[in-house]
Amino acid sequence: MAVKFQDYYETLGVARTASAEEIKQAFRKLARVCHPDVAKNKVTGEAKFKEINEAYEVLGDPEKRRHYDELGANWQENTNGQPAPGANGYRHRTYTPQGNTNYEFSGTGFSDFFESFFGGERSGFGSHPRPAGRMDGEDEKVPRQGQDVEADILVSLEEALRGSQRKVTLRRPGSDGTASRTNTYQVRIPSGVREGQRIRLSGQGNLGVGGGASGDLYLRVRLARHPDFNVYAADLHCNLNLAPWEAVLGVKTEIPTLDGPTSLRVPPGTAADSQLRLRGLGLPREDKTRGDLYATVRIQTPSTISPEERGLWEQLANISKFKPRNEP
Repeated sequence: MAVKFQDYYETLGVARTASAEEIKQAFRKLARVCHPDVAKNKVTGEAKFKEINEAYEVLGDPEKRRHYDELGANWQENTNGQPAPGANGYRHRTYTPQGNTNYEFSGTGFSDFFESFFGGERSGFGSHPRPAGRMDGEDEKVPRQGQDVEADILVSLEEALRGSQRKVTLRRPGSDGTASRTNTYQVRIPSGVREGQRIRLSGQGNLGVGGGASGDLYLRVRLARHPDFNVYAADLHCNLNLAPWEAVLGVKTEIPTLDGPTSLRVPPGTAADSQLRLRGLGLPREDKTRGDLYATVRIQTPSTISPEERGLWEQLANISKFKPRNEP
Protein backbone atom coordinates (compact mmCIF):
# COMPACT_ATOMS: atom_id res chain seq x y z
CA MET A 1 0.00 0.00 0.00
CA ALA A 2 2.03 2.94 -1.31
CA VAL A 3 1.99 6.24 0.54
CA LYS A 4 1.23 9.18 -1.76
CA PHE A 5 3.40 12.28 -1.48
CA GLN A 6 1.46 15.40 -0.47
CA ASP A 7 2.49 18.70 -2.05
CA TYR A 8 1.64 21.07 0.78
CA TYR A 9 2.85 24.15 -1.09
CA GLU A 10 0.40 23.39 -3.88
CA THR A 11 -2.38 22.79 -1.36
CA LEU A 12 -1.94 26.29 0.09
CA GLY A 13 -1.20 27.85 -3.29
CA VAL A 14 2.17 29.32 -2.28
CA ALA A 15 5.69 29.10 -3.65
CA ARG A 16 8.33 26.96 -1.95
CA THR A 17 10.11 30.22 -1.11
CA ALA A 18 7.06 31.69 0.63
CA SER A 19 7.67 33.41 3.95
CA ALA A 20 6.05 32.26 7.19
CA GLU A 21 3.68 35.22 7.03
CA GLU A 22 2.68 34.43 3.43
CA ILE A 23 1.95 30.82 4.41
CA LYS A 24 -0.15 31.99 7.37
CA GLN A 25 -2.12 34.42 5.22
CA ALA A 26 -2.74 31.77 2.54
CA PHE A 27 -4.03 29.34 5.16
CA ARG A 28 -6.39 31.88 6.71
CA LYS A 29 -7.74 32.94 3.33
CA LEU A 30 -8.49 29.35 2.31
CA ALA A 31 -9.78 28.36 5.75
CA ARG A 32 -12.37 31.14 5.75
CA VAL A 33 -13.73 29.87 2.43
CA CYS A 34 -13.50 26.13 3.14
CA HIS A 35 -14.58 26.04 6.77
CA PRO A 36 -17.57 23.64 7.01
CA ASP A 37 -19.68 26.35 8.67
CA VAL A 38 -19.43 28.66 5.65
CA ALA A 39 -18.62 26.40 2.67
CA LYS A 40 -21.37 26.17 0.07
CA ASN A 41 -20.78 22.42 -0.19
CA LYS A 42 -20.29 21.06 3.34
CA VAL A 43 -18.78 17.74 2.24
CA THR A 44 -16.16 19.11 -0.16
CA GLY A 45 -15.56 22.07 2.14
CA GLU A 46 -14.80 19.80 5.10
CA ALA A 47 -12.43 17.67 3.01
CA LYS A 48 -10.58 20.75 1.74
CA PHE A 49 -10.48 22.23 5.24
CA LYS A 50 -8.69 19.11 6.50
CA GLU A 51 -6.22 19.24 3.59
CA ILE A 52 -5.22 22.84 4.23
CA ASN A 53 -4.99 22.18 7.98
CA GLU A 54 -2.57 19.33 7.34
CA ALA A 55 -0.54 21.52 4.99
CA TYR A 56 -0.38 24.34 7.54
CA GLU A 57 0.43 21.89 10.34
CA VAL A 58 3.66 21.14 8.43
CA LEU A 59 4.52 24.38 6.63
CA GLY A 60 3.49 26.56 9.58
CA ASP A 61 6.01 24.81 11.83
CA PRO A 62 9.64 25.73 10.96
CA GLU A 63 11.03 22.36 12.10
CA LYS A 64 8.42 20.28 10.26
CA ARG A 65 8.81 22.45 7.17
CA ARG A 66 12.58 21.88 7.16
CA HIS A 67 12.12 18.11 7.36
CA TYR A 68 9.48 18.24 4.64
CA ASP A 69 11.76 20.20 2.31
CA GLU A 70 14.53 17.66 2.98
CA LEU A 71 12.24 14.80 1.93
CA GLY A 72 11.28 16.19 -1.46
CA ALA A 73 8.79 14.70 -3.91
CA ASN A 74 11.11 11.75 -4.68
CA TRP A 75 11.33 10.67 -1.04
CA GLN A 76 10.40 7.04 -1.78
CA GLU A 77 13.29 6.56 -4.22
CA ASN A 78 15.83 7.44 -1.54
CA THR A 79 14.19 6.25 1.67
CA ASN A 80 12.08 3.20 0.76
CA GLY A 81 9.18 4.97 2.40
CA GLN A 82 11.17 5.41 5.62
CA PRO A 83 12.13 8.74 7.18
CA ALA A 84 14.95 10.65 5.53
CA PRO A 85 18.33 10.47 7.30
CA GLY A 86 18.53 12.92 10.18
CA ALA A 87 14.75 13.25 10.41
CA ASN A 88 14.98 13.05 14.21
CA GLY A 89 12.34 10.43 14.79
CA TYR A 90 9.72 11.50 12.26
CA ARG A 91 8.30 8.11 11.49
CA HIS A 92 5.07 6.15 11.33
CA ARG A 93 3.00 6.00 14.49
CA THR A 94 2.19 2.28 14.43
CA TYR A 95 4.30 -0.21 16.36
CA THR A 96 4.83 -2.84 13.70
CA PRO A 97 7.35 -5.61 12.93
CA GLN A 98 10.53 -4.64 11.08
CA GLY A 99 9.35 -1.04 10.68
CA ASN A 100 6.30 -2.05 8.63
CA THR A 101 4.44 1.15 7.71
CA ASN A 102 1.57 -0.44 5.80
CA TYR A 103 -1.19 0.57 8.20
CA GLU A 104 -3.78 2.84 6.62
CA PHE A 105 -6.23 5.09 8.45
CA SER A 106 -9.21 6.96 7.08
CA GLY A 107 -11.54 9.29 8.93
CA THR A 108 -8.78 10.77 11.09
CA GLY A 109 -8.43 13.92 8.99
CA PHE A 110 -4.76 13.23 8.20
CA SER A 111 -3.24 11.56 5.16
CA ASP A 112 -1.04 8.47 5.41
CA PHE A 113 1.86 10.64 4.24
CA PHE A 114 1.47 12.90 7.28
CA GLU A 115 1.09 9.92 9.58
CA SER A 116 4.22 8.31 8.18
CA PHE A 117 6.51 11.28 8.69
CA PHE A 118 5.01 13.99 10.86
CA GLY A 119 3.02 12.17 13.51
CA GLY A 120 5.71 12.60 16.17
CA GLU A 121 7.50 10.04 18.31
CA ARG A 122 6.12 6.51 18.09
CA SER A 123 8.27 4.65 20.59
CA GLY A 124 5.40 3.27 22.65
CA PHE A 125 3.93 4.04 26.06
CA GLY A 126 5.95 3.61 29.21
CA SER A 127 9.67 2.95 29.12
CA HIS A 128 9.59 -0.12 26.88
CA PRO A 129 7.49 -0.61 23.73
CA ARG A 130 6.04 -4.08 23.33
CA PRO A 131 7.81 -6.04 20.56
CA ALA A 132 6.02 -8.06 17.89
CA GLY A 133 6.51 -11.74 17.22
CA ARG A 134 8.65 -14.23 19.16
CA MET A 135 12.08 -13.11 20.29
CA ASP A 136 15.07 -15.44 19.85
CA GLY A 137 15.22 -17.88 22.78
CA GLU A 138 11.75 -16.90 23.98
CA ASP A 139 9.08 -19.51 24.67
CA GLU A 140 6.35 -18.97 22.07
CA LYS A 141 3.80 -20.30 24.59
CA VAL A 142 4.46 -17.45 27.02
CA PRO A 143 1.50 -15.02 26.74
CA ARG A 144 2.52 -11.56 25.64
CA GLN A 145 0.30 -8.56 25.12
CA GLY A 146 -0.10 -7.30 21.55
CA GLN A 147 1.33 -4.05 20.26
CA ASP A 148 -0.47 -0.74 20.61
CA VAL A 149 -1.34 1.20 17.48
CA GLU A 150 -1.44 5.00 17.50
CA ALA A 151 -2.46 7.68 15.01
CA ASP A 152 -3.37 11.37 15.04
CA ILE A 153 -6.96 12.54 14.67
CA LEU A 154 -7.79 16.07 13.50
CA VAL A 155 -10.53 17.62 15.66
CA SER A 156 -12.20 20.93 14.83
CA LEU A 157 -12.84 23.50 17.55
CA GLU A 158 -16.56 22.99 16.99
CA GLU A 159 -16.11 19.29 17.79
CA ALA A 160 -14.04 20.15 20.84
CA LEU A 161 -16.87 22.40 22.00
CA ARG A 162 -19.83 20.12 21.43
CA GLY A 163 -18.30 16.66 21.06
CA SER A 164 -19.00 14.40 18.10
CA GLN A 165 -18.99 10.89 16.67
CA ARG A 166 -16.44 10.03 13.98
CA LYS A 167 -16.11 6.92 11.84
CA VAL A 168 -12.47 5.83 11.69
CA THR A 169 -11.26 2.96 9.54
CA LEU A 170 -8.02 1.08 10.11
CA ARG A 171 -6.61 -1.24 7.44
CA ARG A 172 -4.02 -3.61 8.86
CA PRO A 173 -1.44 -5.42 6.72
CA GLY A 174 -1.62 -9.20 6.49
CA SER A 175 1.21 -11.40 7.69
CA ASP A 176 2.78 -14.42 6.02
CA GLY A 177 0.80 -13.87 2.84
CA THR A 178 -2.59 -13.43 4.53
CA ALA A 179 -5.02 -10.80 3.31
CA SER A 180 -5.15 -7.40 4.97
CA ARG A 181 -7.86 -6.78 7.54
CA THR A 182 -10.06 -3.69 7.79
CA ASN A 183 -11.83 -2.53 10.95
CA THR A 184 -14.24 0.38 11.30
CA TYR A 185 -14.83 2.13 14.61
CA GLN A 186 -17.36 4.69 15.80
CA VAL A 187 -15.13 7.01 17.82
CA ARG A 188 -16.67 9.34 20.39
CA ILE A 189 -14.86 12.66 20.62
CA PRO A 190 -15.77 14.07 24.02
CA SER A 191 -16.68 17.70 24.59
CA GLY A 192 -13.72 19.62 26.00
CA VAL A 193 -11.06 17.42 24.40
CA ARG A 194 -7.58 18.98 24.45
CA GLU A 195 -4.59 19.12 22.12
CA GLY A 196 -2.46 16.02 22.63
CA GLN A 197 -5.14 14.11 24.54
CA ARG A 198 -5.34 10.43 23.56
CA ILE A 199 -8.62 8.68 22.90
CA ARG A 200 -8.24 5.02 23.78
CA LEU A 201 -10.00 2.13 22.06
CA SER A 202 -9.24 -0.75 24.40
CA GLY A 203 -8.20 -4.04 22.83
CA GLN A 204 -8.25 -2.70 19.28
CA GLY A 205 -4.50 -2.81 18.72
CA ASN A 206 -2.52 -5.80 17.49
CA LEU A 207 -3.32 -9.33 18.60
CA GLY A 208 -1.39 -10.80 21.51
CA VAL A 209 0.97 -13.75 21.32
CA GLY A 210 0.43 -17.06 23.09
CA GLY A 211 -3.03 -16.09 24.25
CA GLY A 212 -1.97 -12.67 25.51
CA ALA A 213 -4.36 -9.73 25.43
CA SER A 214 -4.59 -7.48 22.41
CA GLY A 215 -2.98 -4.06 22.45
CA ASP A 216 -4.92 -0.82 22.34
CA LEU A 217 -5.64 1.71 19.60
CA TYR A 218 -4.87 5.30 20.54
CA LEU A 219 -6.00 8.36 18.61
CA ARG A 220 -4.05 11.46 19.61
CA VAL A 221 -6.04 14.70 19.27
CA ARG A 222 -4.68 17.47 17.09
CA LEU A 223 -6.90 20.54 17.20
CA ALA A 224 -7.51 21.96 13.74
CA ARG A 225 -6.20 25.46 13.14
CA HIS A 226 -9.01 28.00 12.94
CA PRO A 227 -8.90 31.09 10.69
CA ASP A 228 -10.11 33.35 13.53
CA PHE A 229 -9.18 31.78 16.88
CA ASN A 230 -6.08 30.72 18.75
CA VAL A 231 -6.46 28.29 21.65
CA TYR A 232 -4.90 28.71 25.12
CA ALA A 233 -6.18 25.98 27.44
CA ALA A 234 -9.96 26.56 27.47
CA ASP A 235 -9.74 30.18 26.33
CA LEU A 236 -9.99 31.44 22.77
CA HIS A 237 -8.19 34.51 21.44
CA CYS A 238 -8.95 36.51 18.31
CA ASN A 239 -8.14 39.88 16.80
CA LEU A 240 -10.63 42.74 16.64
CA ASN A 241 -9.78 45.21 13.88
CA LEU A 242 -11.02 48.77 14.51
CA ALA A 243 -10.78 52.03 12.62
CA PRO A 244 -9.12 54.84 14.62
CA TRP A 245 -12.41 56.68 15.15
CA GLU A 246 -14.09 53.48 16.38
CA ALA A 247 -11.45 53.08 19.06
CA VAL A 248 -11.76 56.75 20.07
CA LEU A 249 -15.54 57.12 19.99
CA GLY A 250 -16.54 53.57 20.83
CA VAL A 251 -18.64 51.29 18.67
CA LYS A 252 -21.00 48.34 18.81
CA THR A 253 -19.67 45.71 16.44
CA GLU A 254 -20.15 42.06 15.54
CA ILE A 255 -17.58 39.42 16.42
CA PRO A 256 -17.42 35.73 15.45
CA THR A 257 -17.67 33.02 18.11
CA LEU A 258 -18.01 29.23 18.01
CA ASP A 259 -21.67 29.75 18.90
CA GLY A 260 -22.25 32.14 16.00
CA PRO A 261 -21.78 35.90 15.59
CA THR A 262 -22.45 38.04 18.64
CA SER A 263 -22.41 41.79 19.31
CA LEU A 264 -19.61 43.41 21.27
CA ARG A 265 -19.56 46.90 22.75
CA VAL A 266 -16.22 48.66 22.41
CA PRO A 267 -15.98 51.46 24.99
CA PRO A 268 -14.74 54.93 23.98
CA GLY A 269 -11.00 55.44 24.29
CA THR A 270 -10.08 51.80 23.75
CA ALA A 271 -6.33 51.47 23.29
CA ALA A 272 -4.52 49.31 20.77
CA ASP A 273 -3.57 45.83 22.06
CA SER A 274 -6.12 45.98 24.86
CA GLN A 275 -8.21 42.84 25.36
CA LEU A 276 -11.97 42.71 25.57
CA ARG A 277 -13.31 39.68 27.39
CA LEU A 278 -16.45 37.76 26.48
CA ARG A 279 -17.19 35.37 29.33
CA GLY A 280 -18.23 31.79 28.68
CA LEU A 281 -17.57 31.76 24.94
CA GLY A 282 -14.44 29.60 25.01
CA LEU A 283 -14.03 25.82 25.15
CA PRO A 284 -15.27 23.54 27.95
CA ARG A 285 -13.14 23.27 31.09
CA GLU A 286 -12.75 20.12 33.15
CA ASP A 287 -15.42 21.37 35.57
CA LYS A 288 -17.87 21.62 32.63
CA THR A 289 -17.88 25.43 32.69
CA ARG A 290 -16.57 27.24 29.62
CA GLY A 291 -13.52 29.34 29.13
CA ASP A 292 -13.62 32.88 27.80
CA LEU A 293 -13.10 34.59 24.46
CA TYR A 294 -10.57 37.42 24.39
CA ALA A 295 -10.62 39.94 21.55
CA THR A 296 -7.34 41.84 21.12
CA VAL A 297 -7.80 45.30 19.62
CA ARG A 298 -5.85 46.03 16.44
CA ILE A 299 -6.25 49.59 15.15
CA GLN A 300 -6.17 49.75 11.37
CA THR A 301 -5.12 52.91 9.57
CA PRO A 302 -5.96 53.63 5.92
CA SER A 303 -3.04 53.25 3.52
CA THR A 304 -4.41 55.90 1.16
CA ILE A 305 -6.71 58.85 1.83
CA SER A 306 -8.49 61.41 -0.34
CA PRO A 307 -7.61 65.13 -0.24
CA GLU A 308 -10.80 65.78 1.73
CA GLU A 309 -9.87 63.13 4.29
CA ARG A 310 -6.36 64.54 4.59
CA GLY A 311 -7.82 67.97 5.35
CA LEU A 312 -9.97 66.53 8.12
CA TRP A 313 -7.05 64.60 9.64
CA GLU A 314 -4.93 67.79 9.56
CA GLN A 315 -7.75 69.73 11.20
CA LEU A 316 -7.99 67.07 13.92
CA ALA A 317 -4.23 67.17 14.45
CA ASN A 318 -4.38 70.96 14.94
CA ILE A 319 -7.22 71.00 17.46
CA SER A 320 -6.53 67.77 19.37
CA LYS A 321 -5.01 68.08 22.83
CA PHE A 322 -3.90 64.45 22.80
CA LYS A 323 -0.17 63.99 22.93
CA PRO A 324 1.23 60.44 22.69
CA ARG A 325 3.67 59.46 25.43
CA ASN A 326 7.01 58.14 24.22
CA GLU A 327 8.16 55.19 26.26
CA PRO A 328 11.91 55.03 27.14
